Amino acid sequence: MNKDLEIIEGRIEVLFKRVPGTQYHINVVNDRFDHTYNFFFQSQPQHQRIKSVPLHTYHEYDLSKLELLIKKLQAYTALSIEYTGFAGQKWPNSGKTIQAKVRNDEN
Repeated sequence: MNKDLEIIEGRIEVLFKRVPGTQYHINVVNDRFDHTYNFFFQSQPQHQRIKSVPLHTYHEYDLSKLELLIKKLQAYTALSIEYTGFAGQKWPNSGKTIQAKVRNDEN
């Protein structure tokens, strides 16, 4: 898991430019078909479309391990993290709902 975290952190460091007027966040996608979690770095300059860059594919398809990885990632960065494909799921350790709202394209 530490290797995965190092890869994600290193790629965030390269992509996060801190440009004024640009929104940045991380999106974690649950790939139920390949049994992986995909991390994306998303940036959106003002009045422009979102640009999404793949960061890493986490192959440990286990919510407990993902929850731990996310906690470590949150200690590294203050970027907000959004979740896709986790509708109705809760974190095993904290019991909190993972994905607050379901997007239309997930139905």
